[in-house]
Amino acid sequence: MQKQSELYRGKAKTVHTTDDPNFLILEFRDDTSAFDGERIEQLARKGMVNNRFNHFIMEKLTAAGVPTQLERLLSDTESLVKNLDMIPVECVVRNLAAGSLVRRLGVEEGMALTPPTFELFLKNDELHDPMINESHAIAFGWATAEQLAEMKRLTLKVNEVLQALFDEAGMLLVDYKLEFGLFNGEIVLGDEFSPDGCRLWDKETREKLDKDRFRQGLGGVVEAYEEVAKRLGVPLPA
Repeated sequence: MQKQSELYRGKAKTVHTTDDPNFLILEFRDDTSAFDGERIEQLARKGMVNNRFNHFIMEKLTAAGVPTQLERLLSDTESLVKNLDMIPVECVVRNLAAGSLVRRLGVEEGMALTPPTFELFLKNDELHDPMINESHAIAFGWATAEQLAEMKRLTLKVNEVLQALFDEAGMLLVDYKLEFGLFNGEIVLGDEFSPDGCRLWDKETREKLDKDRFRQGLGGVVEAYEEVAKRLGVPLPA
């Protein structure tokens, strides 16, 4: 599989075309951003950690019956993925109150949400990814009712699998976002799952082990990501 031109450059990842139109190369960079790209820094090893972390998680989800974009690991910072027709709707599950939910509703951080909440957001950086509902997504043609139902089913399945995985490793899966796309007409999990796109807390101390360390200026961002990987058994090079 030969890498060709750059197709898309996001805040922390770059997508490249290949000589097979069905597949792309997803490159994880060391760039770290917050507040819709207003703050960007380079953190050594972050791209490698996220790439290997994502590969580990996607393998777990595939084994649990969740169709994913990932094909195989290519290098420390690159993975081969299916070329999806992405749906511009993010699915967010919250097991504990944190982040925008706390600011929006004035609830206490760390409050357990039973059952977990499920929310939809439009993927649009210029509009700061506004919250939407199913009616918006259908009316504006972003997704069909059937696609949304399958996205919700898969998102909650991911929650079931990963909550147990992180709990066993002494961590709380606070919340996360997922993106989906179509491949040969099938809804497939795309993008990534890493500490960049979820919140993870230590189960005993509630120490933050995710990107909030960067957002809140706590430091030790990559060290926290590596700690999460170590607890899960993700193989990382020295």
